[in-house]
Amino acid sequence: MTAMETLEASSELQSRLSSLSFSSFPGITSQQCDNRPLNRLQSTNLSESVTPSQSQADMDDSGEKSGQPSEGNEEAPAEQAPGDGAEDNRSSGSCQMSAEMKAQMPPLSPPTTWTSAALKELKAKLRAEKDSMVTVYRGDIMTVHVPTVPEAKKVCWEFATDGYDIGFGIYFDWTPVTSRSITVHISESSDDEDEEEELEGPVGHGDVEKGSKTHTNSNLAELLPVYRQDSHLSVHGGSHDFPGEGTYLLKFDNSYSLWRNKTLYYRVYYSA
Repeated sequence: MTAMETLEASSELQSRLSSLSFSSFPGITSQQCDNRPLNRLQSTNLSESVTPSQSQADMDDSGEKSGQPSEGNEEAPAEQAPGDGAEDNRSSGSCQMSAEMKAQMPPLSPPTTWTSAALKELKAKLRAEKDSMVTVYRGDIMTVHVPTVPEAKKVCWEFATDGYDIGFGIYFDWTPVTSRSITVHISESSDDEDEEEELEGPVGHGDVEKGSKTHTNSNLAELLPVYRQDSHLSVHGGSHDFPGEGTYLLKFDNSYSLWRNKTLYYRVYYSA
């Protein structure tokens, strides 16, 4: 075969191959289609795929359906524990009782007070009487409890001191009387460590310079605020008509003194 014949044969073969289509090779076409990624998509259920707009709509629908009970839960008050409710009731009940007791207390008239220059005479007389001359130690408060008695109509008092003044005040306790005995109670002040002696230090809250103290007893009424009295210069005395059944509290206050004890001469008696 010459070179010319070989060239013509190659050209004829190339033209025949060009005239063929993919349909002439079904095996090859089928194999290529089976390997396409579309087959993997066919195994997916496209009906379950949700577009963003559909997802948002579903969320809105579910929000509307669940929104009603949610709003109800927000507006519903929180349940109180049984203990809390009981404590609130007891607290409100006690406050109401205290308010009622205060409302039932009649107003107290102020006591009658006086002073006298007969200082030496009173001291000489009280020195001879039992328990009428006492020492109120530094930082202490001496309280004389004087209950009302049916045989009398008023309580009277007189007192004096040696050398220095002392705080004095009167309160009335409306609690029903259980004992007719006059008793004396000594208490220590918790503020004396923070205060200077006599007038040298600043006046703190509740000091006798202020004339008032804090009391937690709701039955306690103030007749005469605690003030420092110049009982070393003159006799201090007074009286008060019984407002009803109860107990007088006569306070001799030396809590402001850090160093000095006070010698006190006093007497308390009833009068018809």
